Amino acid sequence: MQNPTIDEVRRRIDDIDREIVELIGRRQAWVVEAGRLKTDRAAVRAPDRVEAVIAKVRSLAADAAASPEVVESTYRAMIAAFIDLELHVHEARTDQ
Repeated sequence: MQNPTIDEVRRRIDDIDREIVELIGRRQAWVVEAGRLKTDRAAVRAPDRVEAVIAKVRSLAADAAASPEVVESTYRAMIAAFIDLELHVHEARTDQ
């Protein structure tokens, strides 16, 4: 196989981005459901669960030849955004 051009590399990255966004959407649907089920803000924040997820994805990163540090940073940012969303869902449910 020839060395890819920068345009080919970018196209492949764009394809992967589409897949990642689709997966984030699927994850979000479950996060929203969790927000509906949790009983209080502490349950939404769940720091022990966050750390368990981080440990799990770091292990998965190693198995996938991905940088555990990059995966952890990405997941911490994603989890923080999802916690904000889940808090909004939880609070909307409890305001009713």
